[in-house]
Amino acid sequence: MDLVNSLPPGGDRSFNACLVLVDWYRKTQIYLPCHKDDTEMDTAKMIWNRVIGHKGLLQNIISDRDPKFTSELWTNFHNLFGTKLSFSMAYHPKNDVFSRKNDTNLRRYDQKILSLWHRIKRL
Repeated sequence: MDLVNSLPPGGDRSFNACLVLVDWYRKTQIYLPCHKDDTEMDTAKMIWNRVIGHKGLLQNIISDRDPKFTSELWTNFHNLFGTKLSFSMAYHPKNDVFSRKNDTNLRRYDQKILSLWHRIKRL
């Protein structure tokens, strides 16, 4: 799970960030348009409604140490559902390989295409 910030505003809600989740088992990515100032509660609701509602509970979530993912809310979430919360080591190639590729790919597109980034659906 990684948050890509500082994207150009896109969509009717002017999304300026994207939460990228990587399903290691299926080797797929999930892109969730969001706002860089969303709270941890906003992020948790988005994952609950748009990921867990469609794919089921996640066994293990690996994320960087962003405060949005280290809060008491997330600790309680994982305790309640019996899932595991793990944190990646900074710049560790195995943990970062998919999420860093996605960050780079999102930022690489030219401005015209990048203005439509919020429409990416890869579930």
